Amino acid sequence: MPTVQIIYATGSGHTEYVVNVLAAHLRENAAHVSVTLTRAEQATPDDMTKSDVVILASGSWNTGGVEGQMHPFMVEFLGKRAKDVELKKKRCTVIALGDERYYYTARAGEHMRMFLIDHGADMFMDPLTVVNDPYGQEEKVRKWCDRFVSLLLKKS
Repeated sequence: MPTVQIIYATGSGHTEYVVNVLAAHLRENAAHVSVTLTRAEQATPDDMTKSDVVILASGSWNTGGVEGQMHPFMVEFLGKRAKDVELKKKRCTVIALGDERYYYTARAGEHMRMFLIDHGADMFMDPLTVVNDPYGQEEKVRKWCDRFVSLLLKKS
C-alpha cells in the first residue's frame, strides 16, 4: 500500500481545508493509499523520509515584510528542523495557496519546490496551486488528486 505524508502549514485555515479535501478524496476513492496529515509545527525530519510520497502545502505570506514567502511554520520546519534531510529521489510535490491581489501569488510553492529539489527529491508531479478562497474549488483539488493517484500507481 503506497503511503503519502502531507506536511502543511496553515494560519487562516485555507491550507488545512485543501489538504483535508485531498485526504478525504484519497480515503474515499483510493483506499489502497494510506495518507497521513501532519502540521508543519509538529513535523519532524523523519516525517519526510518514512513514506513513499511527501506533499508539502503552504499558503503564501508576507513574512518579514517580503511578499510571497511560505507560512512561518513551514519556514521554520524546512529551514531549521528539516534543513539536513536527505530525500534521495523520494517522490514529492507541493500544494501552494495564494491571493491574486499580490504580485507573487502562491509563490510559497516555488520555495517548497526548490527545497525539495535541493534535497534530492523526485518532483514527480506538477504542483496544485489554489488561488484565492479555496471554498468552491474542491473539484479542482479532487481532479488533481485523481491525477496524483494515477501517477503514484504508475511509479509504484
